[in-house]
Amino acid sequence: MVYADSRMIREPAELKSMPIREALTDKLGRPQRSLRVSVTDRCNIRCRYCMPEEHYVWLPREELLNFEELTSLIDAFTFNGVEDIHLTGGEPLLRPNLATFVKMLSTNPRIRDIALTTNGVLLAKHATELRDAGLHRVTVSLDTLQPDRFAALSRRDNHADVLAGIESARRAGFQNLKINAVVIRGVNDDELSDLLEVGRGVGAEVRFIEYMDVGGATDWSPTKVFSRAEILKCFGEQYEGVKPLVENSSSPAERFKLPDGTVFGIIASTTTPFCKNCDRSRLTADGLWYLCLYAKSGFDLRKILRDGAATEDLISYVASVWREREDRGAELRTFEKSRGTFIGIEQLRQDPHLEMHTRGG
Repeated sequence: MVYADSRMIREPAELKSMPIREALTDKLGRPQRSLRVSVTDRCNIRCRYCMPEEHYVWLPREELLNFEELTSLIDAFTFNGVEDIHLTGGEPLLRPNLATFVKMLSTNPRIRDIALTTNGVLLAKHATELRDAGLHRVTVSLDTLQPDRFAALSRRDNHADVLAGIESARRAGFQNLKINAVVIRGVNDDELSDLLEVGRGVGAEVRFIEYMDVGGATDWSPTKVFSRAEILKCFGEQYEGVKPLVENSSSPAERFKLPDGTVFGIIASTTTPFCKNCDRSRLTADGLWYLCLYAKSGFDLRKILRDGAATEDLISYVASVWREREDRGAELRTFEKSRGTFIGIEQLRQDPHLEMHTRGG
């Protein structure tokens, strides 16, 4: 069944003719600039920091938005200031014909940047077609360079596929290639320099991510967090003259430069939250809109869309919700005296939208 109303699908000329809205900010003065769009909740690996359980409740396929519906919703966001679209999952490359969706997004003149975060397992097969369709950037998750450690972390034997995917992205011509590595104490904190060297070799910027307690991280504990301060200490001991880059950016990553010019980033959402500069929100594959990664409830845009709302109505609704936004979930978590698992397994099973793989990272 096709739910998209023809009124919702606009040609580029129509988009250009619509008036630009005034600058939109939330209650804390944060603009709306970035939207992370989950195109599927499915994933083909089972990383222990994201999907540590044996069984999961999946979103019913008939409830997932088709590409026309997703495009219509994204149109509404771009008229409220969103410039950056970041495709995620689950594993986004499990969504059939993803390059078709990228091509549809590329016709929107208000979108400045289309990015993809992937575990890399299927990237070698799709890198060139995604680049040709208009994808600007790719970020690949790679937490370890050791195949046996990869298998223990992900419960899958796809390490070589991920490395091949990174190389394929480089050959396809992606200039702003990134590698994300979640650092867990006692698991892979001894590989920081090795990961950095691999990134240097393929022309990718490596971003080290503190282990977060969000969503389905039911194995999380404070003792497993290898902090920003510890990461910098490691690099300071090995490379003399690590310097921070002074940038005016809302990116979650703080960036640093080594004496030879190599740049790396640290995303310290657990110990040093960036809530005050957060300009991003998340849209699930079935149309729930979350204003914060830590939010326990979202706004049902699918219902509004399938009830026949016009684009102008969606634009107004998105604006009204964002103006009331005051979420700062990661920051509030740091104030908790006894910080344990954020959401228990039983609650996750009752509401799969609380899972990290459902709403995107």
